Amino acid sequence: MPRETEPWRKPVPRPLLPPALRRPAALLLAGCAAVTVSLALAFTHQARPDWLDAGVDARIRGGLGGYQRPMQDLASLGGQVSVTVLTAALVLACLTARRWRGAVLACVAVPAAVALTDFVLKPLVGRTIRGYTCFPSGHATAMFALAAACAILLASPPRPRLPGTMRLLLALGAGLVAAAVATAMVARGYHYFTDTVAGAAVGTGMVLLAALIIDGARPAAPAGHDEAAASTAALGAGRLA
Repeated sequence: MPRETEPWRKPVPRPLLPPALRRPAALLLAGCAAVTVSLALAFTHQARPDWLDAGVDARIRGGLGGYQRPMQDLASLGGQVSVTVLTAALVLACLTARRWRGAVLACVAVPAAVALTDFVLKPLVGRTIRGYTCFPSGHATAMFALAAACAILLASPPRPRLPGTMRLLLALGAGLVAAAVATAMVARGYHYFTDTVAGAAVGTGMVLLAALIIDGARPAAPAGHDEAAASTAALGAGRLA
């Protein structure tokens, strides 16, 4: 006589952040907020570099000033059109892989970070360069938000097809691209160095905040839940056969 099996349960999405990474993510979020607030208070309504900006900016522009075309190409990568395309591609990739939380993260966190920079922090802080508000850097905000989103998605995929070392290298690569775009903005004289530091903090912090909120809004399946559920279903099917 066949045994009764447990009723079918709707699969529960996996968390964006594994339990082991939640506390470090919260600490990093607090650090990003502290950096942003500290720099904002230091540079409110200023139109000149401080000693750190003067030294770093001079080195960057002196070393990269002769590479205007590559710097322009890098800077354009952090523009509105490019960021929109990259964000849409990331959302589409998550939807294709049925990573619903990842799609929400990319769709919400990146635009929210850019909006916070452009519509709140820049008018509020009022730091200028060449007559334009510049703190924080919108290009740095967008690119580091994308890099942080990629890092979170690579940290704990449901069915890893790449080894951990390769996923780590891809996450680091995304961060390096973001840093290169920020450097290009300084090299072309659009931002001070500390503008890009604040942009990196805002972009990274917003993505971490969104990930923590998304995971906390609805309990997620722990690692191995999907595999265990699949094994249980297969075992039950075998008993009924």
